[in-house]
Amino acid sequence: MNLDDIQKLLKMLDDSGLDEMTIEEGDFKITLKRKSDSTHSASPASPMFVPQFVPQMLPPTLPASPPAAHAPAPAASAPAEPAPTQKKYKEIRSPMVGTFYRAPSPEANPYVQVGDQITKGKVLCIIEAMKLMNEIESDIDGKIVKIMVENAQPVEYDQVLFLVE
Repeated sequence: MNLDDIQKLLKMLDDSGLDEMTIEEGDFKITLKRKSDSTHSASPASPMFVPQFVPQMLPPTLPASPPAAHAPAPAASAPAEPAPTQKKYKEIRSPMVGTFYRAPSPEANPYVQVGDQITKGKVLCIIEAMKLMNEIESDIDGKIVKIMVENAQPVEYDQVLFLVE
C-alpha cells in the first residue's frame, strides 16, 4: 500500500460519511478514524483523520518502492554523478512523506526557482500529508541550483528536494 492508496482511502472515508474504516492486506492493517467534535462541526476543516499503521509491514514496503521507481533513471545516467553533486551542494530534504507542491495554489507563482537566493526561514514548498498543507522552510542560506522533485509528485521521508550552493 502506497501514499496514493492511502489518499484514495481517505477520500472514500470522507465521501462515505463513515466515522471509521479498517483495511487489512496480509500483515498490513490501516485504521482511519474521523475525529468528530460537535463544537467544530460548522468548520469545513473539522474532520481529522488519524492513521494507525502496523509497523512490521511498513519497513519492507517503503524501501522497496523508491529504488524500483528510481532505479532505471540513475542506471541509464552515470551512477558516479550523484556522489560529487551531493558533496558539492547542500541538500534540503523532505521532513515527511506526502505530495510536493512548488506553489501555494495552482495559479500562484512557485515559492522558489532555480537561481533564487534563499535565507533561513524562507518557505520553499508545501508538502501535503493527510490533507494537511505543511510549509517547508529553508534551514540554510544559499542559492537554489536544482529542484529535485516535479510539482504534485509524491515524496518520501528524507528524499532530497533541493540542492543549494
